[in-house]
Amino acid sequence: MNTAMPSLADPGDRPAAPVTGASGDMRVTPMMAQYVEIKAANPDCLLFYRMGDFYELFFTDAEIASRTLGIVLTKRGKHQGDDIPMCGVPVDRADDYLQRLIAAGHRVAVCEQIEDPAEAKKRGPKSVVRRDVVRLVTPGTITEERLLEPGRASLLVAVARRKLGDASALYGIAAIDISTGRFSVMEAPQERLAVEFARLEPREIVCPDAIHDDPDLKAFWREIGVPVTPLAREGLDAASAERRLQTFFGVATLDAFGSFSRAEVAAAGAALAYVERTQFGARPPLSPPVRDAGSDTMLIDAATRANLELTRTLSGERGGSLLAAIDRTVTPCGARLLAERLAGPLTDPQAIAQRHDAVEALVADGALREDLQAMLAKVPDIARALARLSLDRGGPRDLAALGSGLTAARAIVGMLLGRTALPAELAKASRALSEIDPDLPARLEATLADELPLNRRDGRFVREGHDPALDELRLLQVDSRKVIAQLQARYAAETGCRTLRIKHNSMLGYFVEVPQAAGEDFLKEPWRAVFVHRQTMSDAMRFSSVELGGLEAKIASAADRALKLELGIFADLSEAVLAHAEPIKRAAAALAEIDVAAGLAELAAREGWCRPLIDASEAFTIKAGRHAVVEAALKRDGKPFVANETELSPPDPAAKGGRICLITGPNMAGKSTFLRQNALIAVLAQMGAFVPAASAHIGIVDRLFSRVGAADDLARGRSTFMVEMVETAAILNQAGPRALVILDEIGRGTATFDGLSIAWAAIEHLHEVNRCRGLFATHYHELTALGDRLARVSNATVRVTEWNGEVIFLHEVVPGAADRSYGIQVAKLAGLPPAVVDRARAILSELEKSEREKPAASLVDDLPLFAAPQRRAAPAPAQPAEDPLRLALGGLDLDEMTPREALEALYRLKGLG
Repeated sequence: MNTAMPSLADPGDRPAAPVTGASGDMRVTPMMAQYVEIKAANPDCLLFYRMGDFYELFFTDAEIASRTLGIVLTKRGKHQGDDIPMCGVPVDRADDYLQRLIAAGHRVAVCEQIEDPAEAKKRGPKSVVRRDVVRLVTPGTITEERLLEPGRASLLVAVARRKLGDASALYGIAAIDISTGRFSVMEAPQERLAVEFARLEPREIVCPDAIHDDPDLKAFWREIGVPVTPLAREGLDAASAERRLQTFFGVATLDAFGSFSRAEVAAAGAALAYVERTQFGARPPLSPPVRDAGSDTMLIDAATRANLELTRTLSGERGGSLLAAIDRTVTPCGARLLAERLAGPLTDPQAIAQRHDAVEALVADGALREDLQAMLAKVPDIARALARLSLDRGGPRDLAALGSGLTAARAIVGMLLGRTALPAELAKASRALSEIDPDLPARLEATLADELPLNRRDGRFVREGHDPALDELRLLQVDSRKVIAQLQARYAAETGCRTLRIKHNSMLGYFVEVPQAAGEDFLKEPWRAVFVHRQTMSDAMRFSSVELGGLEAKIASAADRALKLELGIFADLSEAVLAHAEPIKRAAAALAEIDVAAGLAELAAREGWCRPLIDASEAFTIKAGRHAVVEAALKRDGKPFVANETELSPPDPAAKGGRICLITGPNMAGKSTFLRQNALIAVLAQMGAFVPAASAHIGIVDRLFSRVGAADDLARGRSTFMVEMVETAAILNQAGPRALVILDEIGRGTATFDGLSIAWAAIEHLHEVNRCRGLFATHYHELTALGDRLARVSNATVRVTEWNGEVIFLHEVVPGAADRSYGIQVAKLAGLPPAVVDRARAILSELEKSEREKPAASLVDDLPLFAAPQRRAAPAPAQPAEDPLRLALGGLDLDEMTPREALEALYRLKGLG
């Protein structure tokens, strides 16, 4: 268990026992009164209350923090007759504790001392140091390097709503990454909220309380797995949001940034309002909002992302995911961009081709690729360093990061300028890097020392020789240390106490420390006239002297003046950096694009991946395709991966829709791997990467659906089969002609004929209604008859062979249908007792005998072809006469009305009644 000890601040500035008056009433101490007042202003946050070298928490906050952090819960005095629960964390380790509290879903208000304790004492011996909250730390607004994942965006998402009528609405979604300045907005219907949130992976969501408390969304917010913070409605309407955005960016109109809907503006304003509230006046380096059109990216729902393990495995780990398998980036900003592209593959063939062009150029030029990656490896996270400086949370290392990063950027420009016919993406990045003022990194390098502290207030971060006045003060500090050592030696010789030491702490300053026995002599003449007793310890005594006090004043003065000079230099450097904030942000984005292109080119060159052909057709032809993650795992074990072909293109130009391939074969043969690898190839191709195949021709996939694997959802009262059916229903209701669907073992969670019937009907629906490209793995061999009955359904099987009674998996997918599932052989491999295996063989023999006598195939032949009706609305019931009052109510947009407009509407409604 971790234990955080309380601070040793001035005893007069602590929660002490309350004063009892003559009447017996309990009065609150001044310090506790201050705490209670600040806590009342931040009731929804844990309050980190600064006490000397610790942040301390009291009452319920202490109990929550103690449980969450695993630190000791103690008590500090009394409040209104009761013990005050208390725990504390050291200031210098606060980031570690903040990270754990934020991960647990808590919000933290950081309350600092905003005046010097000496100033407080001037007001009286019992005056309390002034304190106030300087910042709210929430999951979506953190900027500290130790609290952030380098390769993951830290998004705050705000949601607003624009009602279209009684039953429909459009939602504005604004995403801000305060750590880099990214700011995007989009609009989506309610049914697509989950898809967009799955793509964005926000750290925190904020929304007006009307949306948060909407009964139709209650379950959604509860199940989304992200902290959701409701906001009071005041000031979140579109008009107020527009004014807030105009003020923040210093513009008279938002037209220069693009065309935004009212819902998008309201969401952007809500996000900005929350940022301003949590940062207390500090201004993050936000870029102007950019409209993110949802139609520009492949839609992938949360279930599909989980099934395919795009960025996280099913256990929540990055390792083992597709992202981990393809990540060859060498910079934090490149890793974030790679994850962003993987989460949102494009649907515009031209934009995809530009990304492929950049990768192809660096595949062809291996020397340039190696040089770029070597230089990129020297680039720190300049986007986040800039954000910390902008928020006045930066330190000397952030300045140094910008200096080295911008220097590397200039070197990369030189590498690219010598190349002819650069692809558009690399040429654009090169132009952005060329905007950097070369004097800025040179100035940073010339000013900053080689070894730098984390905190600017630690000083000694300015290079020697940069400022003569600073060098003079530092020399005085060094000489003073020598004088202290000389004084200690003289005192030891004069008093005869060889263990005498001169020490320093923040409470006493410099003091003479001697053992307890020698200290008793110091209280007597002649030493009593020289040494003044300050403190008695259990085994030592501490004294001061006039001479030591004078020397301390000189040292303190030199140190204070030196620190003041250094802080001034830091402020000048920060101002110079922030004056170039926009070019630096563009350079960070350019470095990320180059890093991603170089990383994907390195991956393609090393692993033998090919450039896919992407167009607007409905083609899907993969030659020698492989599963990127499985192949990498097998390669580490020295084993080969068996590549396979896939053909889902329309069988002829007149066919309306792509093929659906039914795949049969035993468990463990690789059906699920084959299904997933084709979905992953589509994602990789449209994110702009090369793909693990000999060749690939893919017509744009606008939606990707995956129903693979089995899991229940007991928290929502759903069995494994119910989860399967819910996900299948989503596919059948939403997939269109350009979708790619992969389905594995539909209907296996219920009775045989029920499951077979569901799987049969689902395939017919995909063929006749959805008309999409699809892969459908099944153990229902009866379904293979559909290959002869439906024009765009084909059959494939995974080859196996038997040797001496053992099944051998060849992992080859070939045309045809399996006639056996080899389930008993797989059960034997899994270690079932021999008696169970033998009994299973006997039962299987009897069942197969019964099947031969009355084959199910005859039933299949008798089934009529599926006549799928086109989607049409159910017959509408007879409607009563239109009620003018209801019509008028339905036309009101309550979220956008001012109080005056609401009153006027009320009078109009009264007239209708």
